[in-house]
Amino acid sequence: MAGKTRYLLNRNGRFFARLVVPKELRQIVGKSELRTPLGPDLRTAMKHLPGAVAALQHELAVAERQVTASGAVKVQPGRYPLAYNQIAASHYAQRLAFDDLLRNDPLYASISIDDLMVQRLRDGMAGRLNDVNLADLVGAQIERFRHLGNLTAQPGTDEWRQIARALCVAEYEALSRVVERDEGDFTGQPEHPLIVNAQPPVDTPAPVSIKRLWDDYVKSRQLLGSMKDNGRRQALAVNSLTTFLRHDNAVKVAKKDIADWLDYVVTERDPSTVSKVYLPTIRSLFRWAYEKDRIPTDPAVGLRIAAPKKVQNREKGYTTPEAIKVLKASLAYQPKTGSNGKVLEGPRVIAAKRWVPLLCALTGARVAEITQLRKADVRKEGDVHVARITPEAGSTKTGQWRDVPLHRQIIALGFLDYLKSAPDGPLFHNATDPAKFTYYAKKMANRLGEWLQENKLVPEGIQPSHGWRHRLKTIGREVGIQDRVLDAIQGHAPRTAGDNYGDITIKTKADAIERLPDYDLT
Repeated sequence: MAGKTRYLLNRNGRFFARLVVPKELRQIVGKSELRTPLGPDLRTAMKHLPGAVAALQHELAVAERQVTASGAVKVQPGRYPLAYNQIAASHYAQRLAFDDLLRNDPLYASISIDDLMVQRLRDGMAGRLNDVNLADLVGAQIERFRHLGNLTAQPGTDEWRQIARALCVAEYEALSRVVERDEGDFTGQPEHPLIVNAQPPVDTPAPVSIKRLWDDYVKSRQLLGSMKDNGRRQALAVNSLTTFLRHDNAVKVAKKDIADWLDYVVTERDPSTVSKVYLPTIRSLFRWAYEKDRIPTDPAVGLRIAAPKKVQNREKGYTTPEAIKVLKASLAYQPKTGSNGKVLEGPRVIAAKRWVPLLCALTGARVAEITQLRKADVRKEGDVHVARITPEAGSTKTGQWRDVPLHRQIIALGFLDYLKSAPDGPLFHNATDPAKFTYYAKKMANRLGEWLQENKLVPEGIQPSHGWRHRLKTIGREVGIQDRVLDAIQGHAPRTAGDNYGDITIKTKADAIERLPDYDLT
């Protein structure tokens, strides 16, 4: 019977690379085991298992290095491997640094170089010493590098003898510099090619979890008042990237990796979504991580993707007949009932289907801005009833609040009666935790859009939400309302710095909305 593949874990048909975290490292790592998903296909999982295990082992090595620095745990042999010439170069540098320290001691003048030692080093370099003599000559240095995790070679092996001979070279070269220094020459450089040609060891940067970066990035944005929904839509881009890469290490991500991902994801998603959501999300994440010094480079800088322009075959907003059809259907809406006559929908769902389209039609607000309204957000100021659209109730695209006077037709059709009968809190969703208001408001907006689509109330080429926004802008211009006032009503950002000066008052907005015609709903 074949044994289990080491480090491979199967959980309900999905495979993972898995390493158990040693007890002495769990406080630093924060987990008892590390896992990397490898997907549902065994052959693919086996292909990516070695790389995933190596990344997990490196994560353990970083933690182990922290513990070792405190002296609490001995480092595992071979954890930080060096080539034999790198070991020699390291010993040479340390030996000369030690010589500098010794020369500060007044007793140094009485120290002389042992000519017998020099000859034994020459014999060791030439391979004329047996293992016992080599161990006596440089064995202590070999064990020091073993303790640092730089080697695993066992005494007597070819690898061990190679390292021992390399250390003989390093010691001999160091003694040569010592002699030169005794003569006042501190300019000497190593001559043996073993040390001259040794490349410095590359310190592989510790892995940085892309998903952990994303969590921290979202928290940073929330401190600035955005991403109250935890970036649910943008998180799809992060999950897509890590799934494509088959790893979660931001340090390993190259520009070509993201470019390849973009080539792939445009075949799976609408190119417009990739251009407007996926790529900006990844660019923002890696730019933030680089600016925060969490990763050494920004692999997403300069990346672009061309999104095809959508063909526009009609108006962007509802026409008058289309708008009337939607409003009549919503105001006449009757909730679903069971066979026993019991109503199957909650009162807020029913209210959303009846009132939200009308509120959108006569305010030009986004659907989710209306579905997030609370009872306390509607007030009377003088003779004008006003709805405050505020990020406190959920979210706004600009992060700013605005007051929108209610059109007379909204009042005439009985919205205030519903408002009076509704309990405190959200008018169109059931969330009680303010932290979840955004999520539930968007969920209700999506549910409303699905209902309109199911009943064939949304014409082809029209977005259920933005159709009303386009229409209000069109009608507003027809009746002579200034674009700056329409922008203030709808929450559009000012076009110029000059537009930011002064305020658009409630009176100005109310006068403008009063000019909007009623819909013929008879």
